[in-house]
Parts: sequence; C-alpha cells; structure tokens
Amino acid sequence: MRILLAGRGSQGDVYPYLALAKELEKRGHTVTVSLPRLFEREAKDAELNYTLQAVDDIAGMVEGVPDTKDLLAWTQRVIKNQFEEFIPLLERQDVLVAANTEFAAPSIAEYCGKPLVRTAFGPFIPGRRIPPPVFPLAEPNPIIRPALLWAMLNIGLNMMVKKTVNQQRRALGMEDIRDQAEHAPANGDNFLLYSRYLGETDPDWNYRWGIGGYCFNDIFPYDGKLQRQFLDFVKKDRRPTIFFTLGSCNTEKRDLFAQRLFEICREQNYKLVVGCGWWKVGVHLHTGEHLFLLDKAIPHAFIFPHVDAVIHHGGSGTTHSAARAGKPQMAFPLIIDQFYWAHRVYKLGIGPKGANIGRISKAELKKKVLDLVTNQSYREKAAHLGALVRGENGLQAACERIEASRSPVEREEGTAAVNE
Repeated sequence: MRILLAGRGSQGDVYPYLALAKELEKRGHTVTVSLPRLFEREAKDAELNYTLQAVDDIAGMVEGVPDTKDLLAWTQRVIKNQFEEFIPLLERQDVLVAANTEFAAPSIAEYCGKPLVRTAFGPFIPGRRIPPPVFPLAEPNPIIRPALLWAMLNIGLNMMVKKTVNQQRRALGMEDIRDQAEHAPANGDNFLLYSRYLGETDPDWNYRWGIGGYCFNDIFPYDGKLQRQFLDFVKKDRRPTIFFTLGSCNTEKRDLFAQRLFEICREQNYKLVVGCGWWKVGVHLHTGEHLFLLDKAIPHAFIFPHVDAVIHHGGSGTTHSAARAGKPQMAFPLIIDQFYWAHRVYKLGIGPKGANIGRISKAELKKKVLDLVTNQSYREKAAHLGALVRGENGLQAACERIEASRSPVEREEGTAAVNE
C-alpha cells in the first residue's frame, strides 16, 4: 500500500507517527509522512520519506501561548494549507492516516476518493458518557452532562473550522458540510491510539471506531553517554528517585514548581531527575547528590523503569510511558487532554490527584509527593496496569487497521455484495 501519514503537535503526537511509519515500511508499504518542520531531523534520522508542513504550529507553541484571535487565524491558515498540500500528495496514495487535529482531512479524503483512518490520542469521539477530553471537566457531572459539553465543543469547533473548510470545499465543487463535529468522525475510521486499560471507550459511540494502544517510539536517537550518567545517578544508592518533566509545555510557574519540588526532595533525602524539555525547566537548579538534569530527550523506555515515581504534565505519551513502566505517577495538567489523563491517573488509583501547578503551595505539594512515593496501593495498582499496557502492541494494531482500510467505493461494493 501507499500510505500518507499526516500529523502535527508535540513529541507525544509526532513521535508515534514516526514509529508507525517505520513499522509500516517494515511490513512492505510505501510511506510518506507530513510533519512540522521542527521534527525534520528526527525524520531524517529515521530515513523516512517526508514532507514538511508550510504552516508550522509548533513554532507558536515554543514561542508562547496564542490568544483566541491568533489561534483562529492560525487554524484558518492550517486548513487552507492542508487542502493545498495534502490533495496532490493523496492523489498518489492509497490511504490517508491523519490525526483528529487535521481538520481538513475528512474533506480531502472525500475529494480524492481515498479511505481515511482518523487517529486520536484520547476519546475524541462525541458521545453521551465521556466528556470531551479538551475540557477540565473530566469527571461526568449530573448537571453539566457529557452531551451538553460535546454540544458546546461542537459550536466552538464549527466557529473555528466550518467556514474555512466549506470555502475550500466549494472551490473544489463539493457540497458544504453542516457540522464539522459530525462530519469528521462519520467520514473516517476512528482508530484510538491509546490503551484501553488507561483510557475509556463509550458504548454509545455511533461511528466506526477501534482501539489499539499507544504507539511507543523507543527508536529515536539519543545521547548514550547522558543515559549512562543517569543510570549511575539512580543506582548509586537506594534512595527513592522521582522523575519530573513538563515535556513541551510551558507555564509561568514552571521554575518555581521545579524549585519547590527540588527542595522537597532534598528535605526528604529523595533523588530528583528533571527532564528539562523544550523550556529548559530546572536548569537554574544546582546539580548534586539530590538532582540530575536530563537536558536532552531520551526515550522514556530507558528512563522510567529505573525511577520510583513520575510527576508530569499529563501528556498522553508521558502518561502511557509511566503506565507501561508500572510506576506510580501524578499529573499537573496545563492544556487540552492533559486534564483527562490526569483524571484517569487518579481514577485508576495509580497516583494522587494533581493540582494547578501555579497555585499549589509547597506544603500541599510536599503532602502529595510523600503520598506518591510511600503509598503501597499506588505501586501495586501501577504494577498491575503496567503488565496490561505492556501486553498491548499499539504499532501492530495500528498497522493492521490501516492495512484493512478500503476506499469508499470498495466499501460500498463490499456492503452491496453482503446485502445480496
């Protein structure tokens, strides 16, 4: 098969697509990856056939948080660019695999007459039992029900997306869509790239969907010397070791939070490893017997099994990696689906409930850190969950789903044959 993979976002969004591309190539397929410019080096290192997106949303994430006006303008540019870039590419492919954030993908696949496998790293399918994972209200509420939240999200999504999508559709001679929130999941095979044991599924979903597990990327190049230094730090004694990272995310209180966490670890005679991430969190701290800084990215598979607990921002990739390692974890969510994954961590009993990273006091943080490290129930439940997650093969499941995809015409012919 000739497969076009299109995705954007941070490392937790793009790295799984790079791993998926390599796995599909191993299975004999021809793959083209569309990705942000920030990840060109990783694509080259993986020796992938790739194309760079003209509108690079990651640059905005690195530079700062855009306001609503800027976000709307950016979304419109991205959608127009998706039509311009993906149609010529997809015409030469057999199937489009695109993240749910590629808002134009369903229309592009429809125009080209190619099947769409629409992926998501959370339960981004409208339903009645699971609230939208982009809202802080991750727990179903008896008054503010999930259906109402999805309706609110749909209104906002249509305001951001529908007008621009329909402008492009009209230019191609296509009919307008009435509701982007309905059109997107209804016109693709929705395949969820997260663990069924860590996340949820909704029995009321009325769309084609499947779930296969997270596509871990353990193959990207890393600094072997730094990894050996990390192991030396962890193994030098038996004091508990905590790993902390905010990944690609930013907050004004990041350094204050890191400072407080470091002080707590020093007071309790714990060791702290800080994954500095895109924003160089923790570089102002003085390294020593209590602190080690990971200022370069190393696959979580080579880090998390060696620590006792993980504190993070609640990104899907980090949450899944800590779960796979069978480690207690605690999330301090900042944006989008991080609130959902923080809620799942707490709900599954594999760590304490997180908090607002900018408002939590040192005393409250200390209480949570001590609970995270000493609570035997967290360790037992995390170890059980880890065995389940390790039993999944997200890459294989995703490849099989893609290989099983058929064009809309083929699906209709298959349905007609069954009906006859």
